[in-house]
Amino acid sequence: MIGLARPWILMLLLAIPLWLWRRRRMADVVPASDLRIAGLAARRSWWPGLPVGFRALAFGCWVVAAAGPQFGSGRLELRGEGIAIALAVDVSSSMLAEDFAPSNRLEVAKRQAIGFIRGRRADRIGLVTFAGEALTQVPLTLDYGVLEQAVANLRVGALEDGTAIGTGLATALNRLRAVPGRSKVVLLLTDGENNRGAVDPHTAAAAAAALGVRVYTIGVGTEGEARVPTGRGLSGLRYEMVPVRIDEVLLRDIANRTGGRYFRATDGAALERIFRQIDQLEKSAQAQTVFTSRDEQTRPFVVAGLLFLSVELLLGATLVVRVP
Repeated sequence: MIGLARPWILMLLLAIPLWLWRRRRMADVVPASDLRIAGLAARRSWWPGLPVGFRALAFGCWVVAAAGPQFGSGRLELRGEGIAIALAVDVSSSMLAEDFAPSNRLEVAKRQAIGFIRGRRADRIGLVTFAGEALTQVPLTLDYGVLEQAVANLRVGALEDGTAIGTGLATALNRLRAVPGRSKVVLLLTDGENNRGAVDPHTAAAAAAALGVRVYTIGVGTEGEARVPTGRGLSGLRYEMVPVRIDEVLLRDIANRTGGRYFRATDGAALERIFRQIDQLEKSAQAQTVFTSRDEQTRPFVVAGLLFLSVELLLGATLVVRVP
């Protein structure tokens, strides 16, 4: 986008045609003794008028430079109420279970979360991870590029192991609490049962309901058993089949108490459908205003004006000689 910091200065451009008209009028007023010279000048080529043209161009460039031409830097900021969304993702060791072939649970969750982020347009989104403890990875932001990179970098082992659902939800609520607007949502994705953390999940759910935050809970994992890496041997990772335990009663209760919904994802396709459903349930209807950060670029016009003036002086000193 192109704009001007001081557009009113462009009114000075009106002086150019006025100046050219005055020069031409003065040139038409020739003393009687100089009629022969005037006749010869009328039959000459057009190029003697070039110095005047270059001088007008130089003046025009400097006027535009003074007006402060601005060009968009390419960074867009979307302002508006929109929806505030906190993604709370379980990164405990059980998320490495490979029942979402050909990837493990975490990799599929990351891929679907990135797709969900790319589908938003004006919503602030933050990222919280939890295992035996919880951590805010990205505060609520409109910089979706930074958010996508943070999701892509999620890995198991960065936090103490375990599943602290209550602490993860409480941390997400803490990020949403001070955000203005009425539409606030938590997407909580886990594959286990609450077994760690200082915050009881029911207490966190009650706090969410009091704050008007809807919580969509997603239980990730197949029914029965799943193949989970339990260590590293001489030939690589060592796997064992372990039971899948998801506290669906708890996750359903959290969702119901806050006006959200509980989903169960037993494979990658199901998780993709769940994110699409949530995307449709939480569409922002507000019209948004787009502001573009613009940089003022005066140097090119100043330099162009100097070049035009240099050409005018060169022509005036060589090819076009003024006759007194």
